[in-house]
Amino acid sequence: MRVLVTGAASGLGAALVRRFAARGDRVFATDLAESADVPPEVEYRRLDVRSGEDWEAVGRDVGASGGLEVLVNNAGIAGGGRIDRTDADEWRRLLDVNVLGVALGCREFAPVFKQQGSGHVVNIASLAGLVHPAGMSAYAATKAAVVGMSESLRHELRPWGVDVSVVCPSFFRTNLAASLTDGDPLMASISAKLITKSPLDADAMAVRVVDAVDRRVFLILPDGPAQKAYWTKRSDPRAYDAEMLDAGRRIRAAETDPTSRR
Repeated sequence: MRVLVTGAASGLGAALVRRFAARGDRVFATDLAESADVPPEVEYRRLDVRSGEDWEAVGRDVGASGGLEVLVNNAGIAGGGRIDRTDADEWRRLLDVNVLGVALGCREFAPVFKQQGSGHVVNIASLAGLVHPAGMSAYAATKAAVVGMSESLRHELRPWGVDVSVVCPSFFRTNLAASLTDGDPLMASISAKLITKSPLDADAMAVRVVDAVDRRVFLILPDGPAQKAYWTKRSDPRAYDAEMLDAGRRIRAAETDPTSRR
């Protein structure tokens, strides 16, 4: 297969590139940097996912190289926090990368997939796009948008033989915490701890994601905590609500604790 992965210089993106390349797929890796450490058989392209011009350039380049079968919109950033600690600039930063970046990628390659009557769009969202903990409104909003976009695209593109998947993992060990800003140190600290203590790393997550993509699964919940949280919300909403409210109470207690990070 011919696969393009955004946000491929590190984290899950780099792990997906390695996984696809190891099994013999032709992989185009893209990221913001001019160059990146990718396997020798992988072709690297610079891409700012927020730029329509960059997407058009990559689209032309990939088209001239034989076309594309799988688009993986992986590029994303963490951020936000409590609503009163998240300013307009932070909202725009998250929306530009996490939502607009995905939309522009889908817009660029949807005509290609429709014309060839096949293709697969894979959008990397987050469990936060399905369940919405306290203190994460901006990040959850962007990931919920990716889930909604993916469902709409699935219905829109299926008549052309094009598949869509959306991936919603829970926390796993990666460098995503590095994109957290200092606007809300309390929530940044909580998120960083959840990331670092996870038993799963990016490579383990990539194996599960690629397997589900091969099976054309739409909603990919690649780990146990993600599956448990999602199905608890659907099957026992009262228990889910109680758990989420309890998390909100813990945040309030931390706010009023003079020893806590603010």
